[in-house]
Amino acid sequence: MLHIAIVGSGPAGFYTAEAAQKQWGDDVTIDIFDMLPVPYGLIRTGVAPDHQSIKGVARRFEATACCENCRFTGNVAIGRDVSIAELQSLYDAVVMATGAPNDKVLDIPGADLNNVFGSAAFVGWYNGHPKFAELAPDFTGDTAVVIGMGNVALDVARILAKTTDELTGSDIVAHAFDALKQSRIRRIVILGRRGPHQIMMTPKELGELARLERASPRVDLRDLPPEGDDAMLEPGLRKSVTHLRSFAAIPESHHADMAVEIDFDFFASPRAILGDGKVEAVEVERTEVKAGRAVGTGETYKAPCSLVISCIGYQSSPIAGLPFDERAGRFASDEGRILPGLYCVGWARRGPSGTIGTNRPDSFHVVERMAEDLRPSGKRGRAGFDELAASRGLDLVTFDDWKQIEKAEEDRARDGAPREKFVDVDEMIKARG
Repeated sequence: MLHIAIVGSGPAGFYTAEAAQKQWGDDVTIDIFDMLPVPYGLIRTGVAPDHQSIKGVARRFEATACCENCRFTGNVAIGRDVSIAELQSLYDAVVMATGAPNDKVLDIPGADLNNVFGSAAFVGWYNGHPKFAELAPDFTGDTAVVIGMGNVALDVARILAKTTDELTGSDIVAHAFDALKQSRIRRIVILGRRGPHQIMMTPKELGELARLERASPRVDLRDLPPEGDDAMLEPGLRKSVTHLRSFAAIPESHHADMAVEIDFDFFASPRAILGDGKVEAVEVERTEVKAGRAVGTGETYKAPCSLVISCIGYQSSPIAGLPFDERAGRFASDEGRILPGLYCVGWARRGPSGTIGTNRPDSFHVVERMAEDLRPSGKRGRAGFDELAASRGLDLVTFDDWKQIEKAEEDRARDGAPREKFVDVDEMIKARG
């Protein structure tokens, strides 16, 4: 019998468990650990609350968790409650599926001013991550600057722009729902260092901006390259640029009728955030793209604003004793192999790239590497961990406990919402009954 420990219960973790079940059948036991009492990682606290269809993949993960040879164990923090070395002594393989939960640092002057947030924090705030529940962004100003040209920037802009009615069917948490109800934001500037042909935004997410009730996306026609150049783009990016061209064609009268503007500011690199204690403006340098890179032109201007959200990417958390690629923000590995018996998958392996579905082939690939390496060693696996947990008085949360938490969240939902998440760990644990 093989014993596998997976650290992290997001998509990469559950896809790895699924792959291990297919690889070894009944000859493997799999324990999935998470520092929170609730599973699903990015599905719960990263996917936009108004994208409920994407969250439906959790049903697939539930089927994996309910198999007899797989167990979810929540409320266990690696480093605090148990070390990687201890897991390695108990399991034939330990798989790091910790994702990339930390913001890449916005390394410019003024990034530490009040009302400047990274997207991990801001998205975590409106998605109910306990770590960010007390964030309290200030929406009393009229302009927000969102730095970045990926889907996370679009998610943030869309949530800021939506009406209360548009958010009703989402699982945005109450503290964010109530705060955004009072928001005075009327202009959202999406700032990108490069041009329309270099965006990382996908067509579906861009298309959603054209269907907002009170907001209108604006693109300066002069920022768009000749239309014939779009033929060189891969199909997905070409569709995205087509959306940008449609935004550029929106008449001024339509913008005037809308309460919120979403302005795309291309060829614009933030150089500093300005303000006395709290953000008041972003100093921006105009750029031009040379060989795919943004190069400053020396021309600068100030973009007044009262809120800044940096959506420039994520990185994994280093763990003492494990090789870590600081530049890429991920564990250093060879096709998922970190050290003998120690592996990584998903964003922890390749960095924050791809969609949720990308994690499935990635996880299956790493399990294939594990199958080449692993043989039963007689380690104690789950039984050994349970003894260790009992000796330390750990309060473990099982998948059955999670189902009780989930039911409690559904029961306390506001009208039209699928759930009202607990944002406090102690409340989660109490809700299991």
